[in-house]
Amino acid sequence: MEILFSAFLLSLVLVGIHAYFGLEIIRRGIIFTDLAVGQGAALGAAASLFFWDGRFQYGCSLLAALLFALWISLASNRGRFPEAFIGLVYALGISAVFLLLSKSPHGTEEFQRLLVSDLLYVSLDQVAHTAGLYALIGLALWGLTRLPEGRLRHIGFFLLFALTVTSSVKLAGVLVVFALLVGPALVAVTLCNRRQLWLAWIYGIIVNSCGTLVSYHVDLPTGQTLVFCQAFLGTLIYFLGCRRMDRSKKGPFSR
Repeated sequence: MEILFSAFLLSLVLVGIHAYFGLEIIRRGIIFTDLAVGQGAALGAAASLFFWDGRFQYGCSLLAALLFALWISLASNRGRFPEAFIGLVYALGISAVFLLLSKSPHGTEEFQRLLVSDLLYVSLDQVAHTAGLYALIGLALWGLTRLPEGRLRHIGFFLLFALTVTSSVKLAGVLVVFALLVGPALVAVTLCNRRQLWLAWIYGIIVNSCGTLVSYHVDLPTGQTLVFCQAFLGTLIYFLGCRRMDRSKKGPFSR
């Protein structure tokens, strides 16, 4: 029960901050940003494993994520096709991780851990530390909303996003972070136009709780189970929501 409790608390913490970022990223139309920045954090971790045997891992991850976020922030304001650019940044990050870890005797295991970690083994101290950090990031985001639209607000958003993703990737892995960012947010924007953040929170917590219980009782990897649940239900709800909107547009007398 203690293992399940820590995993449940971690899911609350992760959904709480990532639902907000996910809604913002969908609104801005730069969905690959979270994958690219998360992969940047993984690249920093891989670099620390390759050059310093895992020392300075958090600092390296944060630095790489900040550089990727700043790069994407500057490019998304200038180019016509930001998603194509961000996709290449992601490909750059994941290929660099492969190259670095290919020289490690445990490269495959380390790469899998960077992609998806097992949330059942996260301690309560780690959850509490992450919750405190995300609370400070939430306050900083609130402060950003008081600034006028412009470059400072735009760059500040991406830097806070990089800080969030770095901590999340360390605990959960790149794929879990992506699923928690996009899944609840996509469901929320599909189902309603108001109170989307609240819906994303409630939906994300329910799916994470159910996925954690399933992984525990069926003896499945927790991280991969959460990614599957968020991706499967998110795509299903989006598909059904799109069909419902198509029918409403056609009207009752349409063929």
